[in-house]
Parts: sequence; structure tokens; C-alpha cells
Amino acid sequence: MDRTSVAHFASLEEAVSSLFGEGVTIENKGRIHGGDINEAYSLSLSNGTTIFMKMNDKENLTFFQKEVTGLLAIQETKTVGSPNILCTGTDDKRGISFLLLEMIRGGDRLPDAWEVFAHELADMHRADTSAFVEGGTFGFLEDNFIGAGEQRNTPKNSWISFFREMRLEPQIRRASRYFSRQDIKKMDTLLSNLDRFLIEPEHPSLLHGDMWSGNVITGNNGKIWLIDPAVYVGHPEADIAMTELFGRFSESFYDVYRQEGMIQPDYSTRRSLYNLYHMLNHLNLFGGSYLQSVIKIVDAFS
Repeated sequence: MDRTSVAHFASLEEAVSSLFGEGVTIENKGRIHGGDINEAYSLSLSNGTTIFMKMNDKENLTFFQKEVTGLLAIQETKTVGSPNILCTGTDDKRGISFLLLEMIRGGDRLPDAWEVFAHELADMHRADTSAFVEGGTFGFLEDNFIGAGEQRNTPKNSWISFFREMRLEPQIRRASRYFSRQDIKKMDTLLSNLDRFLIEPEHPSLLHGDMWSGNVITGNNGKIWLIDPAVYVGHPEADIAMTELFGRFSESFYDVYRQEGMIQPDYSTRRSLYNLYHMLNHLNLFGGSYLQSVIKIVDAFS
């Protein structure tokens, strides 16, 4: 997995001509709505090709570099589909950074797509993770982002220690202005007793890290693909828990994934604790409307 294997260009025009040939130009740019961090466009080229572009301010190139690393990690497992990466770039004239990807057409989904996805995700969660972490078992080769929030991935040899120190503690510190002294006391107690509630996984797994319904999409082969990763190595149940945070996937997905034997006993008692991380992140990114959801989870483990 080497991010430098992905080309980087100094302008959008240079990227298009280098990737698709001299004389190929952008004929039309159509805005695609949905994301809240980057702007997204479909680019129709003069050779008949359509590609997908994410765009942000020039100084935010790091967002795209981290996304590339995450997509490459998923692709290295040779399990779940994801869009082909074309290049990254910066454009001084426009003052932008950009990421070009294969255009996902969102065609007809295979009738058994959810079942196939469950098998493929289980395979991804079983894949060897030794190339993704140095100096520990859980974490990742570099820090990245969860949405627009910074996500720390310093390696640890214990999943429970990693979840405490790299997931919950940074988010709680960031959100401290929202909490009463009683709230802080409860959170300190929860952190101190985390090993009463969480368990170590049977083996470490590469996680998508932000696997809600908006980040799974019907790929160009009719199967379900993953986009917008926030990858790290952790407990596979953390991915599954997030699929249940904002609605649920198809029940056939859960049936098949459960049959794969990836979920340990009493997962349902841990689910909301995994999702406390995401609710804290939403509190930090979007404000106090998420406070009561955070407190509700903390109270449940007090």
C-alpha cells in the first residue's frame, strides 16, 4: 500500500490530459450534492468519458491524501469493491485541491447484493492487518479523519486501550465545554472501567471506520461498494455497530454476516458504546443537538 503510487498533478487540465491523452478536455461539470465536507462534480470529457471529482480548498489536500490511503488499504484486501483512484491534485489558478475517481453510475443492484456484501465484508474483516499497523496491533499507519474531525491512530496492542485512548478520550476532551462536572465524572468512571464492557476481538480487523448507509453505494458491477473510508485496525463489531446507528442495512446483511461468525457473544450490549465515539464526534462537529444522545449512552454504562 503506497499512496505515492497514485499520480499527483499541478492542475486539473494537466491531470485530464495526462490520464486520458493530449487534447482531451473537460466539456461539462455537473454538481453532485450530498457531502458536507467537499464539493463533488461529475466531469464529462471530450473523449466521452465521465469521471468523478471531489474538490476542496488547496490547503485541504490532506483530506484527499488520507482518503486515498484508506481506499488503497481496502483494495489491498481484495475483498469489498471501491472506486478506482485516478489521481490527486492541486490547482493554484483555481485555489483548489482535488481527487479524481472512477464515476459510479449507481445502476441496478444485484438481487443478492446485501448477502454478497456481508460475505465480502467478513472477508475484509478477516484479512491480514500486519501491513496496516507498525509498532502495535490496533491503529493505523497514519492518522486520518472521521468526517471532518481528526482521528488519531497511534498503535496499541490492546483494542480496549486503543478505543479508550485514541477514540473516546480525544473526543471527550474536545467536547468538554458541553459537559457538567457530573457528566465528566461519569465519563472518567466509564473510561476507567472500559474493560468491564468491551472485549478484545478474536483477531484484529481492517475497518472501514465510518460505515453508515451514506458510505455504501451500488458499484458499477451491481455489487455494494465502500466509499469515504476512515480506516483503521480494530474490532469488527465497531463497523457493524455503526451500520445500526442511523437506521439499518438490509436484514439479510446481518443474517449472513452473523453466519460468518464474526460477531462475538453479547455484541448488543456493546453496540452503543462503540457508537458513543461517533455521537461524540457529531457533538464536536455539529453542536449541542447531539449532547443528550451522548449522555444517554454514558448513563447506560454508569
